[in-house]
Amino acid sequence: MKSAGGTPRTAAPVGCALWCALLTGCTQAPPPPLTRAAPTTEATQAKPKDRLFSAQDLGLLDAEDRNEWQRPDQIMDALKIAEGSVVADLGAGGGWFTIRLAHRVEQSGLVLAEDIQRLMLVALRRRVEREGLRNVQTVLGTPNDPKLPLNVDAVLIVDAYHEMEDPADPSQVVTLLKNVARSLKPQGCLGVVDFEPGGGGPGPDPEERINPDTVIQTAATAGLRLLKREAVPPFQFLLVFGRSMATSRCSS
Repeated sequence: MKSAGGTPRTAAPVGCALWCALLTGCTQAPPPPLTRAAPTTEATQAKPKDRLFSAQDLGLLDAEDRNEWQRPDQIMDALKIAEGSVVADLGAGGGWFTIRLAHRVEQSGLVLAEDIQRLMLVALRRRVEREGLRNVQTVLGTPNDPKLPLNVDAVLIVDAYHEMEDPADPSQVVTLLKNVARSLKPQGCLGVVDFEPGGGGPGPDPEERINPDTVIQTAATAGLRLLKREAVPPFQFLLVFGRSMATSRCSS
């Protein structure tokens, strides 16, 4: 994830020894009782490192005003996320949105917190433990396969889609979205939240921001159709997609 706070990226580096200790001390929770979707098999290519938000700067994602401009309740309502839902948070980073999803779905639901950086998942598991949550499962994905199980109610990509696009390999994000679509229930939905093009507010630099129309075209190529498009004022947009040949519960 890119910086979600208005503060420049000047957080103090975390020492390698600390991260090694974290990695050694963490064990991943057991997998959820769901069947994993068969991934689309295309070559996975490494993402340019400078496009990924650094785990060393996770503190920047917890800006005090984030709840005001991120509007998590509006986003979760649009995707019909409720008690008992099985949802995935792609590019979960340090878990700011994951925690809010976990409280929304309650103990009868499940949150799959996915990231392609191991250190992000280490930090996220620590946060989940501090919060005392038992309904979060971390998932180590790849740039084109989030490794999600089947029958997920909703998938969220919050402030991370711009990192998933690789200009050197445009097919990568298409393959990723195909695997997301395959993991959804027939009535399930995908939500993409990111910063409006141009400058202003927190978030990535203007040249790194994405055009929502481009996201819509890419999703269509992956077999997803746009259900609704909402503003998340003052800085963001929300796109909600469903599987092309199904009636989604997120349509209304």
